[in-house]
Amino acid sequence: MMKKARSLSAALAMSALLVALSGCQKQEGPMEKAGKEVDQAAAIAGEKMEKAGEEVDKAAATVGEKIEKAGESIQDAATADKKY
Repeated sequence: MMKKARSLSAALAMSALLVALSGCQKQEGPMEKAGKEVDQAAAIAGEKMEKAGEEVDKAAATVGEKIEKAGESIQDAATADKKY
């Protein structure tokens, strides 16, 4: 959670820097500035969502492996009980 907050803070700082630097160039209207900021925020959010999705996939795979191992252990224990 802390990592996400830090990443979000960095993204916001970069956005603020870009807005400040764009002030040095030809002045744009407020709607153009807002549009660029929205585009940037959407791109950053998309990247973060993709990374989060990858992490969820990894976690799901790990959980699946552990469940499979637990099932095998249960089967082994049941088979051992039948022998006695």
